[in-house]
Amino acid sequence: MWMRGGTSKGGYFLASDLPAGTAARDAFLLAVMGSPDPRQIDGLGGGDPLTSKVAVVSKSARPGVDVDYLFLQVFVDEAIVTDKEKCGNILAGVGPFAIERGLVSANAGDTDAAIFMVNTGQTAVARVATPDGRVTYAGDAKIDGVPGASAAIPLVFRETAGSSCGALLPTGNVVDVIAGVAATLIDNGMPCVVLRAADLGVAGTETPEELDANADLKSRLESIRLKAGPLMNLGDVTKASVPKMTLVSQPMNGGAISTRTFIPQRCHAAIGVLGAVSVATACLLPGAPAAALARIPGGARKALSVEHPTGEMTVIADMDESGGVASAAILRTARKLADGIVFGR
Repeated sequence: MWMRGGTSKGGYFLASDLPAGTAARDAFLLAVMGSPDPRQIDGLGGGDPLTSKVAVVSKSARPGVDVDYLFLQVFVDEAIVTDKEKCGNILAGVGPFAIERGLVSANAGDTDAAIFMVNTGQTAVARVATPDGRVTYAGDAKIDGVPGASAAIPLVFRETAGSSCGALLPTGNVVDVIAGVAATLIDNGMPCVVLRAADLGVAGTETPEELDANADLKSRLESIRLKAGPLMNLGDVTKASVPKMTLVSQPMNGGAISTRTFIPQRCHAAIGVLGAVSVATACLLPGAPAAALARIPGGARKALSVEHPTGEMTVIADMDESGGVASAAILRTARKLADGIVFGR
């Protein structure tokens, strides 16, 4: 099934329908997407990392969990398929897909699907609109980066802190200085290096195209990223797509913070779901580079609007008694685009 999940798009497969063995599976998925090729002309990929993604879904044997979800990023211009990152946008389509494929029984009204994210070992609960016991994609929820409106799919994340790096702050520091630049190395669902845009010589309000054309900036960011990888317990990240590099600046449109994210060398047109959770959390850490720029609302439940090049993404953070983030939820949408048979080479 081909679906849009949040601001991403890709193929959703039952694990049992894919070739057995990692090598055979990856070869098949590269052929499906048409990689490696900048246009992915010989496959269904859209020539962009955001449209070259795969969800592998299976019935879960874990207590309290409905389905297991493995996310795979299929590189566009390299013959690489990696499970070393995660995608909260593609996650938005997993609940509807699981119901459509009969892995989760639908209720009349809304149906909760508990999803174990194999990449990180964490669980999210997606609430899917199922009037009359069937998935509907029609609704009035809107998210930036997607035209029109669709049914709302709230995603509540459980125990995201340190899911890839072993700790929310893998170095134990709110601020680390790498190559002379202050940064927060954080993992609250997505490993991110959060830096002030001004410290890299840019405003942080440029378009993705302008930042992609800035060779000096991209070289500096990649140098910092390669140094940050081992510090974040990620090892050599030369060929990895994490950590994400996020430049922050003061909000421009009434939000909490403005962002420009690289994944990892190309500037994102928006921001990933779990990346937004990590950045929003960085805004709540006293002394962090992001905290000095952010506008934080009061109360134990904080709605943090994370601005990005094509709009914003709101993270709802519930704080615990110690001032830490107890849970985080994000509103997403999804839409079924095609259902049928796809061919490898």
